[in-house]
Amino acid sequence: MSSHYRSKGIYRSRDGMILGVCKGIATHFDLSTFWVRVITVCMLLLSGFWPIVGIYLVAALLMKVEPTQPFADENEQSFYDSYANSPGGAARRLKKRFQDLERRIRRMEDNVTSQDFEWERKFDS
Repeated sequence: MSSHYRSKGIYRSRDGMILGVCKGIATHFDLSTFWVRVITVCMLLLSGFWPIVGIYLVAALLMKVEPTQPFADENEQSFYDSYANSPGGAARRLKKRFQDLERRIRRMEDNVTSQDFEWERKFDS
């Protein structure tokens, strides 16, 4: 996992053993995954089964899954975080962005296909 991921929050690993929680924590804090798992198992044995399993499951639910590619900039990271928290909101923002792009392209097409553009092109040549 890249250092881009560590800048904001802890992510669950996509290739962890059980939900990727231990590997995500180890990666975030730059620790050995083996030792984080050993500590987790020791806590499981010492404190009883259910408290640690409950904490582990809550952590798995709260931690976002790591992105498949590193973020290029802060905008990509904020979009990913917003998508992980609200897929519907992210879809609405994407739809709005594409509508804005379509509107800009139509204005450009109108400009290029207008009579003024044709006359300017004829005068230039």
